[in-house]
Amino acid sequence: MSNTLKKRIAISVVVGLLIGLVLSEGTFIFLGRTARAPQTITVIVPAGTSELVARGEQPPTLPQGMTFVVGDVLVIENEDSVDHQLGPLWIPAGAAGQLVLGQPESLAYECSFQADNYIGMDVYESLTLGTRVYGILFTGIPMGILIALYAAILPVRNGTKHAHKNIQP
Repeated sequence: MSNTLKKRIAISVVVGLLIGLVLSEGTFIFLGRTARAPQTITVIVPAGTSELVARGEQPPTLPQGMTFVVGDVLVIENEDSVDHQLGPLWIPAGAAGQLVLGQPESLAYECSFQADNYIGMDVYESLTLGTRVYGILFTGIPMGILIALYAAILPVRNGTKHAHKNIQP
């Protein structure tokens, strides 16, 4: 294998890894909400929520869907005068309940403090440095190999310029 071919293959792998970096980190920018450590998230059910829900109105301070990472703890503080339910949680008036989100999944829970009586929750794996590097390598290495194969089948120019003959009519 010639030095020129080795150089072309090395450059191809580097270009592939750069493409993987751009694709992976570009995706990371859009998924930034899951690029964090698990935390405690508190939702407060304000006083008067039951009256709004009874009229079919959505309480303005309560989310209709939520996104979490594995390990998050959702705490519901009920400041309403009525007991509320969120999936398996029963939260008496003036009390709080918590739900530990331990695995990646999409949930649709019955929810008494939502106008449509359910809430959607998505639980994702946290995006760590390890998963980001894996994404770069998972896209970059195959891309580099494909570019290297293409580079290997292209003819190698030896640096001389080809003379073109002018054709006179």
